Amino acid sequence: MRLSAAINSLKSSNLISWKTTGKLQQTLAGCIELSGKTLHSGKVSKVKIWPGFAGEGRYFEFHSNLIPASIDFVRESLLCTTLCKDGYKIRTVEHLLSALEAKGIDNCRIQIQSLDSEDTEVEVPFFDGSANAWVEAIEQVGRKEALDRCGNNVEKLAPHLSEPFYVSRNDSFMVAFPASKVHISCGIDFPKVPAIGCQWFSSAALDDSYEKHIACSRTFCIYEE
Repeated sequence: MRLSAAINSLKSSNLISWKTTGKLQQTLAGCIELSGKTLHSGKVSKVKIWPGFAGEGRYFEFHSNLIPASIDFVRESLLCTTLCKDGYKIRTVEHLLSALEAKGIDNCRIQIQSLDSEDTEVEVPFFDGSANAWVEAIEQVGRKEALDRCGNNVEKLAPHLSEPFYVSRNDSFMVAFPASKVHISCGIDFPKVPAIGCQWFSSAALDDSYEKHIACSRTFCIYEE
């Protein structure tokens, strides 16, 4: 089963319930604008991230088409995460979305464009291969309480798992267990690449360790790729 299909199945089951967190939804306190080369095409793209309304989440705008940053729009793609809707694709979104989630930006409009106005797909700039550039930009503008279109604040919800969930593909797997707090453990094994090898990372407090251990992690590939 594809990961996206497995997660969609999980979302529609009774394994997940949504509960209030006691926190209000947040957005950016200002606009972010960054541009740079992309990884797979080598083209230059420009990204503007605008403050968003509470309850509307994070979404991309490309050629006036809106593509939510949701697992519902993820498509199979090689060596990157791709969102697709109505024939338009946004590629290599993982570092940007990681930074927005970790820094608590629940709502924003991500306007993206390539230099070629005829393109039907576009990539997020790659920078040094990590999420650092996005984290620094978010910290520079700061965040604020998000209001809905009627001027009201909205409480943030979080998913709670009622029993263990498991999905695998080839030699990769993911498993989640019910817990009162988030605890993440992940590992990779590249025996043909001694510089990478087998590594494990574990964290019980994502907010405290994201900038130090996760945002600075850089994408790599082996020579044959």
